[in-house]
Amino acid sequence: MLTELKIKNLKPRAKKYLIRDERGLYLRVDPNGRKYFIFRFFENKKERQFSLGTYPEVSLKDARIKRDELQQRRGKGEHLISAKMVSGEQFGEIASEWLSVRMSDKSKAYLKGINLKLKNYIMPKLGHRPVKDIKTPEILHICREIEKRGFLETATRVKNIIGQIFRFAIAAGYCDIDPTVSLKGALKTIKHKHMAAIFEPEQIGLLMRSMRLYPYIITRAAMLFSIYTFCRPGEIRMAEWTEVDFDKKIWRIPAERMKARREHIVPLSRQALEILNELYGCTGSSKYIFPSIRSNKLPMSDGTVRIALRPLGFSKEVITPHGFKAMFSPIANEHGFNADVIERQLSHLDKNQVRAAYNRAKYLSDRVKIMQWWADYLDGLAEGE
Repeated sequence: MLTELKIKNLKPRAKKYLIRDERGLYLRVDPNGRKYFIFRFFENKKERQFSLGTYPEVSLKDARIKRDELQQRRGKGEHLISAKMVSGEQFGEIASEWLSVRMSDKSKAYLKGINLKLKNYIMPKLGHRPVKDIKTPEILHICREIEKRGFLETATRVKNIIGQIFRFAIAAGYCDIDPTVSLKGALKTIKHKHMAAIFEPEQIGLLMRSMRLYPYIITRAAMLFSIYTFCRPGEIRMAEWTEVDFDKKIWRIPAERMKARREHIVPLSRQALEILNELYGCTGSSKYIFPSIRSNKLPMSDGTVRIALRPLGFSKEVITPHGFKAMFSPIANEHGFNADVIERQLSHLDKNQVRAAYNRAKYLSDRVKIMQWWADYLDGLAEGE
């Protein structure tokens, strides 16, 4: 019999192979490492295979439940093969192929979000279905159920994931129509909230003074480094020492950690460099600049900086780490800096790739100046200037 541990430890071979569970349930392991649950049975004296979905999107427990359901249907005289549910045409198999081919270059965090939505919302309903039989109303029903729970953005993302898989299926010749196209305008619109930020000089000065007094050195350094560089929390906590060039005074954030999937250069102000130099004696032995308090082999926990702001007297309605980016843009614009330079330092790229590459080099020296101005501006407010 199969177990979750045994399934996880199964390795691919030169040819695909089957491992038996019981009562017709098998796990197929392909040479590319993908694992499929298969229900094998005989119909009209011929062996048939019925795909139950891919592992781990479908767990061993779920596969056994599906097998039992199919056994009951066969017991009632239903011919499963008449429903065209044969291996190779199932939505789950195509989704697994889509993940392997189209999503292989995505970050681990992005893929984790995709896989959670597949596992929780999509595969239980569509994984075992022939892709050609899936219609618009049942996709809408899946999204409506998510909407009823108040997860409007998740509903839209689930619809988009299903659409991407269908477009991949069309290109691969599995089907001819993307049923999500007809769902345009059918879901509730998402009202995006602006990240909480503060703009009053007195409040910014108070925030800076409060952060300087935070007792734990790594968290204090992460807070100050975050506001000086106004990078996203995920970019900060995953920052590695090898990404910092102390001679050139820059931090290169690799493309896989950037939202735009392009490398981003952050000129480091004198203040930001002082933070790193002070911190190196504490965390220099770690891969990460801001390691976890539990282990220096792990990055700082997600939300550390956000949570640390609360005891300082700044609620999430007043300021969040994401809000540091929102603070910089209008203040820099008010002080007369070039809008293109500001946008480039915010990592907002020009859609014209040629122009974007040109601006990247053209504005670097200006970005060095604006980053030092920003750090000096914050320090000035902290000193009551």
